[in-house]
Amino acid sequence: MNYAGKAHKVGDHIDTDAIIPARFLVTTDPGELGANCMEGLEPGWIKRVAQGDVLVAGENFGCGSSREHAPIALKGAGIPVVIAHSFARIFYRNGFNMGLILLEVGDDAARLHDGDELVVDVDAGRIENRTTGETIDCAPVPPFMKEILNKGGLVPYVKAKLAAA
Repeated sequence: MNYAGKAHKVGDHIDTDAIIPARFLVTTDPGELGANCMEGLEPGWIKRVAQGDVLVAGENFGCGSSREHAPIALKGAGIPVVIAHSFARIFYRNGFNMGLILLEVGDDAARLHDGDELVVDVDAGRIENRTTGETIDCAPVPPFMKEILNKGGLVPYVKAKLAAA
């Protein structure tokens, strides 16, 4: 799985209410949630994002409530991958359950900047920064998690397993 896009950098401790504020939780439609993604952080943020862009975050991304709407909003905004120093535990699980790719890179997140052109090789656990020429290695997504991602999330994965049984 390879992805290429522009980096959109956010800071530390971005909570789920910043990702998708409570006033937009009247739907689970990815397009509607995506249209309001990051409204709690920066109104109009979504206007800078193109399909396939990559979100880069600091420490503890996705902290706060356990709402599944947050990863759905990111996917609905066209972001297939989030790279962060670290993720809040519940967001990490929810992200994969909703089919969102999450990569932890620790302190290397500071080497990525807003506007950098990135190529992400999920299978190899490699992030190429085409803007700076640098490469960041991280743990690749484990095979069982890739199966969930390939099906579009946990619910489609379980449905496929049950249909095959």
